Amino acid sequence: MKQLLDEPRPVRPGEELDHAKLATYLKDNIPDIDAPLTIQQFPSGFSNLTYLIRAGNRALVLRRPPAGSKVKSAHDMGREFRILSALHPVYPPAPRPLAYCTDPEIIGAPFYVMERIKGVILRGKKPEGFTCAPELARRCCVSLVENLVHLHAVDYQAAGLADMRKEGSFVQRQVDGWIARYHGSQTDEIPAIEQTAAYMKENCPADTGAVFIHNDYKFDNIVLDPDDLTRIIGVLDWEMSTIGDPLMELGVALSYWTEPKDPSLGIVPCFLTREPGCMTRREIAEEYAKCTNRDITNLQFYYIFGLFKLAVIAQQIYYRYKQGLTKDERFAALLFVVATLGMMAAKVIDGEEI
Repeated sequence: MKQLLDEPRPVRPGEELDHAKLATYLKDNIPDIDAPLTIQQFPSGFSNLTYLIRAGNRALVLRRPPAGSKVKSAHDMGREFRILSALHPVYPPAPRPLAYCTDPEIIGAPFYVMERIKGVILRGKKPEGFTCAPELARRCCVSLVENLVHLHAVDYQAAGLADMRKEGSFVQRQVDGWIARYHGSQTDEIPAIEQTAAYMKENCPADTGAVFIHNDYKFDNIVLDPDDLTRIIGVLDWEMSTIGDPLMELGVALSYWTEPKDPSLGIVPCFLTREPGCMTRREIAEEYAKCTNRDITNLQFYYIFGLFKLAVIAQQIYYRYKQGLTKDERFAALLFVVATLGMMAAKVIDGEEI
């Protein structure tokens, strides 16, 4: 199981932190931080930068925005810190936040620090020698759905997060917003993306409800118990969380759910979804509907939106790479990912089964 543990690596060139200034800040703001610091970086993820800070026996996680992002709302460290502060007491898989810093003089950008949740994260590449029985794969899928249901049942008003709910249609706002984000970071003409944007504008449904949503719910944002992979002990990356339509969250989750029949994106969010015994996208949606009594008749729209949103996220990252704002070579092929996701959405629009 050791090969599945989420472990950091040396910090990527150009993304180093000011060791001395950070050490002084942490010692002044977090109790019992008095040992010399070591800093490493978690290599996965394409958005906010995430570091492991060790100080003696303490293990902390630091989150900061990426360099050169045009979407400030997606990298609001204060917002993420506030959400975790309210959410952790009522939803323990959310990490416990410890400190928030607005002073850019410390590491060059606002950041926050939280407790580390150490466990297994199932990412794209299947570890060598790892096997997963079909029964275990299916139980992991059920656990993922049940945890999402648990999150959607959180009383966000009692948690003090009611002010995050905005007036008007969440679905319409999301459709308009993500189309605008695409055009704001567009580098190439991709007809399938434009077709998908037009479909969403013409078929935008009314909201089906309002719950607290993670908004980027997938296996590689989930921390599993190393002794029981069906037990979720942490949920990470809350930067896009908000109050919104639960079926929009479901659609986004399905967009990450790759199956053996899907075209290759060059990247796979989680190898497990292609393993024998794993639920299909349709089965995931039906399990969620069974647990919540929500109507998924219009599932096509929510899945198409999820594919479009994922394409825009990839486009925004590719834009930063194209502009020379990041040197991470993983981002060079993301334009292909954008085009492939557009093609997948177009096929569903034309009647392909989810």
